[in-house]
Parts: sequence; structure tokens; C-alpha cells
Amino acid sequence: MSEVLLSGRLRFLSLGDLFQLLGGNNSTGVLNIRSTYAPNSGVIYFEKGNPINASNGPIQGMEAIYSLFGWCDGSFEFLDQPIKVAHVIKKGRMEIILDALRMLDDGEIEKLGPPSFEEPSLIRTGMDKVGEIEGIKVIKGPFVNYAHILEEEDYADGESIVKQGGHGKWIWVILEGVVNICKETSSGLLTVARIGEGCFVGTITALSIREYARSASATTAEGHVRLGLLDTEYLSREYSSLSPDFKMLLLSLDARLRQVTDLVVALSIKGPLNEKLMKGKKVILKKGAPEKKAYKINAGELCVLGESKKGPLTLLSLQQGDIFGNLPFLDLGHEPGSASVMASEDSSVDELNALFLQEEYERLSEVFRNLVFNISTYIFMTTRMAYHLHEKR
Repeated sequence: MSEVLLSGRLRFLSLGDLFQLLGGNNSTGVLNIRSTYAPNSGVIYFEKGNPINASNGPIQGMEAIYSLFGWCDGSFEFLDQPIKVAHVIKKGRMEIILDALRMLDDGEIEKLGPPSFEEPSLIRTGMDKVGEIEGIKVIKGPFVNYAHILEEEDYADGESIVKQGGHGKWIWVILEGVVNICKETSSGLLTVARIGEGCFVGTITALSIREYARSASATTAEGHVRLGLLDTEYLSREYSSLSPDFKMLLLSLDARLRQVTDLVVALSIKGPLNEKLMKGKKVILKKGAPEKKAYKINAGELCVLGESKKGPLTLLSLQQGDIFGNLPFLDLGHEPGSASVMASEDSSVDELNALFLQEEYERLSEVFRNLVFNISTYIFMTTRMAYHLHEKR
């Protein structure tokens, strides 16, 4: 039996927003889209938050999804129901969104809707105001749940929120406005991300008992910003209740984000790259392999090797305790779909139960799940930025 879980208008909630919302909630079901400007209805099938098939009249699969991103006005409803269709779409959510928005900008996707209508989008093109990287997108997160917000804080244009190297266990969610995430470099302050409503300022590491220093500064970027201070005591209790493997996964994600951010800085200022990470290693997980397993590193050093149009790019190193492999509830833009993993001869790994990790993710509270989903999105976006900079280098 089907149940309508979500419905609305595309002029208020774009297809990109819907992808993020359904992905963050690991939703399985059918998204039906209708528009008075289109002769046929559009259908997208989701399994555990990932689109697996679609149709738009006679158009099927990936081509159908891209065409539906051009629908600027219309209605939608998401039905919660089991899916029994072929799994033909291999790309992840974020890759689909970014490719579709680029195609819209380039005129490769036909726009359907009122001529004067400007559709809202999950990610809007913007120019960096601080550093030298152009075309940084504004990332928006899932809907804000006010249940765990202790108080609201307001910041004026350009006012500092946190300082790089500072200490603190606070985490905020952006309620209004855009925040620049910046890194201090030898060439000055560099903006590495621009985040909007629903995104978080602060990382999951702040919930652990480890000593924690902020790895970046955050300043308001465009006028007034309103933040919600989260109840980190509640989040810390939830973090403490997690399994050791899931805790290690969260810390491993945070380490990935720090390393990929450092890579973006090195690429942007034409600094040296750590290309020696590949030396003495062989591929143990090839890009594009139908890998279904996840692993935890016991010993040795591994590295994640991406592929840009200019050639291979070492994205980061993995150490003892880090987790890698296929984690279907996360879309990092890394292995196995978009990168390979190389390992030293002395490395050893243990196989993890990826299904148990996914079930634990699905049991998280909404706010904690959104935190995990956000860091996944940050890693994906920062990795794409690294590829772009590598190709221009």
C-alpha cells in the first residue's frame, strides 16, 4: 500500500532540493512530477535515497532525470512504496545534481515553465569574495528541525563566527543567509565553501572526547546571517551510544574532509602536492568496481586516487582506524564509484558489515543524520573543486 509522504510545488521546492531531502532520509519510493507545460508526467524511482530509474514520456533512465531538472513549475508527490524496477542509474545524487545544473546553465536542458520564472535551486552559482577560486556554489542542506535548537544568534555582514585553530564544542545550523568557510593560507584568506540554509557550522569531531581545534574559519558572506545553536549535549549522548565502528566512520569522514580541503588550498595557491602517497602502493579497489563491501584499516597506509580530465589526482591518505569501501548511504564522490584505493604492502584490513552500518545510520535522529549527510555533501563538493583546480593547474 502506497502512502504520500511529501507533496508540493516545484517553484517552492526544486528537484535538486527533493534529491537532497529524499537522500538524507534514505527514502524508498516513487516521485511523481506533473506540469501543465509538459505533455507527460515524470517519474523517478528512489531506493534508500538514491535514484535508480526514471521516465519522462518516452525518455528513460538518466536522460529522463536530466530533462526533469528543466521543469521550473509543476507539482510533485512522493509515495512511500517498494520498488520493483531495473537499477539503471549508476551516478550518485550529488553528481546528478551538479551535472544537471551545469547543463541548465549551458542550455543543454530545455526549461519548461513561465517565461519570467526563476526556479529555486539546491546550489546556486556564485563568485568567491575572499580568495581566488571562482564559481563556488552555495550548498543548501535539508530542512531545519527546530527541536534541538537551544537559541538563535545573529551575525552581521563579514562578522566572524569561529576562528581557525580555536577550540569549542559548539555546532550551529544556518537558519538564514550564507556563510563562507575559509582557510588561512600563505596567500591570505581563501574561501573553500559557501553554505546556506540547513547546513551546519562545526563538525562531528566536536562531539567526541578528543581534543578538537577548528580547522577553518567561518565568516558571514552575504549580509545578515541567523544561526541556530544546537543542543550538543543531546548530540554527544547520541554519539556515545553509537557502535565503535560507526564512531570510527564519523571520525574518518571528518579526516577526509580536512585532507580534501587542504588539497584544495594547495591546488589554489599552486603549492606542492603530496604525490608520493602513491609510491610503493598497488590498487586494491579499482574505480568503478562493483564492490559491495566496507573495510576498516588495521595497519599500513592507503590512499584514495581520483581521476580528473588532466590525469590521476591523489585525494587523501587513509590510516589505521579509517574506514573505506562501499557505503551506499553516503555520496562522497570517492571510492568505489569515482575513485580507486591503493595500499602499501604492509597494510591489513578487516571487512565490516556495511548493512549494519546502514541500519545504524537509518536509526539516527533526524538532526544527527543531517549532520552526517552534510559532511558527505561537503566532501563531495570539495572533491569536485579539487578536480576543477587540478585541471586548471
